[in-house]
Amino acid sequence: MVLSDKEISSAMKRGELRIFPPGFRLSPAGVDLRVDRRIRLKPKQHSLVASIERVELSGRIVGFLHLRSSLAREGLFASLALVDPGFRGQLTVSLYNSGDSAVNLAKGERFIQLSLLRLGKPAIKKYAGRYQNSSGVVASRRRRRSHTPKIMESVIQGTSG
Repeated sequence: MVLSDKEISSAMKRGELRIFPPGFRLSPAGVDLRVDRRIRLKPKQHSLVASIERVELSGRIVGFLHLRSSLAREGLFASLALVDPGFRGQLTVSLYNSGDSAVNLAKGERFIQLSLLRLGKPAIKKYAGRYQNSSGVVASRRRRRSHTPKIMESVIQGTSG
C-alpha cells in the first residue's frame, strides 16, 4: 500500500527514508520534490532536470515518481522511473513539452511527486547501480560499459590484442 503522510513521517523518524535538504512538501500520499534550476521548455523541446532533494531509501521502501498534474495539463510529459530500495541520490527526470506554448519552471518549484510503498519484507538486493549517489542532472550511463570484450574487438578489427 502507498504510505500516507503520517506513515512517511514515521518512516523518516525511524531512518527508513531520508530526504534533504528541508523544504520539500509532504502531501497526503507522497512527497512533492522541487526542480533544481529555472527552466523554459519550448514546444517540442526535451530536457533533463534534477530534484533539489537527495533521497535515501532503505531496503524496505520503494518509490514511484509522478509528474504533478498541473504540469501535465500544460503539455509536459515526464519519463519517470521506479526508485529502488537502497537508492541514494538526487533524481534526474526527463521532461518533454508536447504543447504549443512554452512551459516555465522556477527554481525550487514543485514538479514531481514521490509516492512511497513499504515492501512486505526487506529487499535482499538493494540498489547498487550506475546512478547510486547521483548529484545534479545525470545523463544516461547505459552505453558506458562495452558489451564487447577487448579481445573480441581486436579479432573483429583484425588487430592483435
